[in-house]
Amino acid sequence: MKKLFSILSILIFTLTSSFTFAGDDGKIEVNGKKNSYVESPDCFEKVNRGIFAFNQGLDKAFFKPLAKGYRMFPQPIRSGTSNALTNLSNVVTVPNNILQGQFKDAGVNTARFAINTTLGIAGIFDVASYYGLKKRDKEDYGQTLGTWGAGPGCYFVLPVLGPTTVRDSIGSVINLIGGDAWYNVTVVNDTQYFSEVDYYASRLLDGIDFRAKNLESFNSLENNSVDLYASVRSLYLQDRYRKIKNIDKTTETLSDDDWEELDSQ
Repeated sequence: MKKLFSILSILIFTLTSSFTFAGDDGKIEVNGKKNSYVESPDCFEKVNRGIFAFNQGLDKAFFKPLAKGYRMFPQPIRSGTSNALTNLSNVVTVPNNILQGQFKDAGVNTARFAINTTLGIAGIFDVASYYGLKKRDKEDYGQTLGTWGAGPGCYFVLPVLGPTTVRDSIGSVINLIGGDAWYNVTVVNDTQYFSEVDYYASRLLDGIDFRAKNLESFNSLENNSVDLYASVRSLYLQDRYRKIKNIDKTTETLSDDDWEELDSQ
């Protein structure tokens, strides 16, 4: 049962990330200026397209309906869930802030985590923002490797897990070998207070929450893309580039409202 729950959690979390950002012209525009950007080579495009179609089928049959059901919960419950998950992500963001030399952000995120975990009741309430500690962007080990100069390598699509690159895959592995404190506490140590179920439940909720926030945006992307696979590939690569370069805005390929939720992730 635990293994089934774990697989389900990873399915939802990773499939929803497959559609994250818009743009398919190979450029990112910020404040009217073009930023140098070269897409990763799609070394296995034919295979990738087949896997992408499989992942799309899973999303339409299972994950999208689940996200619609989640939306039926009252807004305060969904907001509290989102706040708690964002707070938990700081255990990965803070060490990456430090590794990237973002010491001010590391200090702010550490303070936010301490305040929201305690006064905010496990992060359900964003008390830190009330005290002037505004939310910072999330960071991960793939971004850190990119900041250090590592190229993305080939782009490829994994069954269920969705789009990635060689660099981002290495970053994900780092989480599993000690880079994610939450994973260490729950899955690796599996104490009497926390177990692997807690970890996979948080991944499950994170994926559902994100998918539910962006139902309309995903629909708009599907309806407006001539080649959905190419659009998603470009969106993923542009988003990773934007995060590594700390660029705040992506190219607007649809309406501003369509991407408001996506840009806030």
